[in-house]
Amino acid sequence: MGSAMGERDHRRQRWAARGALAAVALAALLPLVSGGLKGLLLLLAGLVGLALTAAALWWVLSRRGPARMAAAVLAVVAPVGVITLFAAANLIWVVFASLLLWCLAVWSGRYALRSTGLRPMRVKEYRTPPPRRPFILLNPRSGGGKVEKFSLKEKAEELGAQVVLLDPDHHQDVTALAKAAVADGADLLGVAGGDGTQAMVAAVAAEHGLPFLVISAGTRNHFAMDLGLDRDDPSTCLDALTDGVELRVDLGFADGRPFVNNASFGVYGAVVQSPGYRDDKVGAALERLPELLTRQSGPRLTASADGTTIADPQAVLVSNNAYRMDDPFGFGRRERLNSGKLGVLAVRVDSAVEAAELLLSPRPEGLTVLTAQHVVVDADEPHLEVGLDGEALTLPAPVHCRIARRALRVRVPRNRPGVPEAPPRLEWRRLRKLAAAVGRTAAPARSRRS
Repeated sequence: MGSAMGERDHRRQRWAARGALAAVALAALLPLVSGGLKGLLLLLAGLVGLALTAAALWWVLSRRGPARMAAAVLAVVAPVGVITLFAAANLIWVVFASLLLWCLAVWSGRYALRSTGLRPMRVKEYRTPPPRRPFILLNPRSGGGKVEKFSLKEKAEELGAQVVLLDPDHHQDVTALAKAAVADGADLLGVAGGDGTQAMVAAVAAEHGLPFLVISAGTRNHFAMDLGLDRDDPSTCLDALTDGVELRVDLGFADGRPFVNNASFGVYGAVVQSPGYRDDKVGAALERLPELLTRQSGPRLTASADGTTIADPQAVLVSNNAYRMDDPFGFGRRERLNSGKLGVLAVRVDSAVEAAELLLSPRPEGLTVLTAQHVVVDADEPHLEVGLDGEALTLPAPVHCRIARRALRVRVPRNRPGVPEAPPRLEWRRLRKLAAAVGRTAAPARSRRS
């Protein structure tokens, strides 16, 4: 019976791959079949419209005054004009039909690849005794007041934690507070705050080999998201104090400064330094970007990642493990936090043509994506502006980034939402092989080791 079920699974796999390839072919041919020469011309017009939209967005970011306004108008007019052309030719249904076929191709292709036996990497959980003297820092301003909204202080104290409520009107050194707690006998360090605050306390926990508790009370909480914690109700994170398990995850460092998410150099590193950035992120970015993107201000960067040199990028993002780049629904997520490698994303765009290529080409020359254990970011100036987990810093150049593999013991609730399983990458070559297979196909199972 097992053999028959396996054969049925492989048959579904083959037909799903064939369906994906057929849907792609139909999506490409539908404008030609439905409109003939007119359909071909409209297809070309659509591609030109997309290129114009991408170029216009570049001009919006890199220009000021009337030129920016004109570019903003073009960014709206170009796609609207393409839709109008298809509607005038009574072929607007072709656009929607092609989009549906592409969606079907993606779904069917992922189904086929998901059923090849490749299993997702799972993070090993360690069962350890509950802490006896937990110490937790709470930032009352974080996340728009989530600490008070969810009564985190009262709930943590009921569970036996020593709680320090940070003073929002006076700067406090959270690293010093965490070290003092360790000296006083704390056997767990926890934080309810932004990712920058999380990173500083996490470094103290890693240094002393103590478990670290993440309470998702920040605004975005990317680290909590990639740990699979509940970001809607941060009080559930406190369940880890009584019914928790530990995960071993990596911790990034930029010249000794810890980060749980990323270190940004270049454009974002400069924008985050703007005085009005916290209150008006979009306005601050539009004010600084023209000079930064056209290289009228800011340092010239050079990045080196395990021997690979990236020359003169406008932006470099070094992340604690690599971000997904192939899935728009999972963009900005990390498949794992314990690979022992930094993710590197570098962008260089010097013209509207290159901006269009960045958005339209599957492999644009201006985009570098790789992983490395050691990254050095240098500049033609003595200091570099850095956005470290969203916090503005200035560090002497060059900045050395490294990763401490599985240095951090993160204690999480045993019952938690978890990280959504990442869909398999669409590899058309593999789909072609699956579709052409006649008999049973097999694929080696990915190791479960983490």
